[in-house]
Formats: sequence, structure tokens, C-alpha cells
Amino acid sequence: MSGEELVLAPKLIIVTGQAGSGKTTLAHRLAARIGCPAICRDEIKEGMVLSHGPGFVAGVSDPLTMRTFPLFFSTLELLLRGGVTLVGDAAFQHTLWSQGLQPLIDLAELRVIRCRAEDEVILQRRRERLASVSTRAAHADIQLMRVAKDWDAIHLDVPTLDVDTTDGYRPTLDEIATFALG
Repeated sequence: MSGEELVLAPKLIIVTGQAGSGKTTLAHRLAARIGCPAICRDEIKEGMVLSHGPGFVAGVSDPLTMRTFPLFFSTLELLLRGGVTLVGDAAFQHTLWSQGLQPLIDLAELRVIRCRAEDEVILQRRRERLASVSTRAAHADIQLMRVAKDWDAIHLDVPTLDVDTTDGYRPTLDEIATFALG
């Protein structure tokens, strides 16, 4: 050997789906399984709300929601430029994902995991989360008590895996991790 290290491009594993589809839980479990950070858009917004002070009222396009979009993608970019493989989690639809991912395409090997679950399971998860998770006040969950039938899931020309989270994971977490690492 010449003393040079083989350096591989980091992987950017996108986990997406509607609110309540199980994406954040999967993102954290997957990141722990493969040994990398999970960057979650909702958690970024929750931290912003804590810094905002009292009186914040969440809405679908409230000012903090709008600020999280560039911050989320800038965070992904910073870590990818540092050579960090990571899991990115957000409930963006195709147009927002494709817009935000465009500057990152050449920085990483991109893989997409799309979460879905039965409608009633999604709604039940949303109701339970709204009632029991205090940080959900940062989000417009009360306005999400229906499943979007016109959801435009991310559809890029990259390796993509659909995961049913209705009852566990189909495919299994081990199979998802194998897919994520390529």
C-alpha cells in the first residue's frame, strides 16, 4: 500500500413519509443500527421553538416551519461535506425534497426510504402523539387529522425502498439497514 486511504463518499439515507407514518422512529432506529447520526426536521423545529419564547403558535407554514427548510438541508450539507454518512428525516413531498436535495446530489450516495402505514394507524399515531408528546406543540398536528390522499412521495432516480410500518417493519430493520448501506 502507498499509505493512502480509500475514502468512500458518505451515504445520505432519506427517510420520508406522511406525518404518523413511522419515519422518525425508523430514522432513529436505522441510524443507531448502522452507526450514524439522524437529522430530523421536526426536531430542528422543536429546538427553534424552545429558543423562540412563549406565544409561538404552530401552523402549516408558520415562520419557524419556513426557516427549518433551509436549515435542515444546510445541516445535511455541512455533515456530508465533512464525510459523514447520515440519515435525514422529514415529511416533505417530492417537490420540496427534490429542491432541497439538488445541491447535495454530488456530495453523497443517495438512498430513499419511503414509509407508509394503513390510514387508521397513521391517524391513531397522530392522535396519541398530540396527546402525549409535549414537543409536538411546535407542529401543526391538530390540522393533520386526515391522511393526504394526494401525497406526492419523493420519486427520484435513486435506489428507493418502500417500508410498511403498520405493524413493525416490512421489510425488516436488518433488511432496511442492508439497503441503506448499499
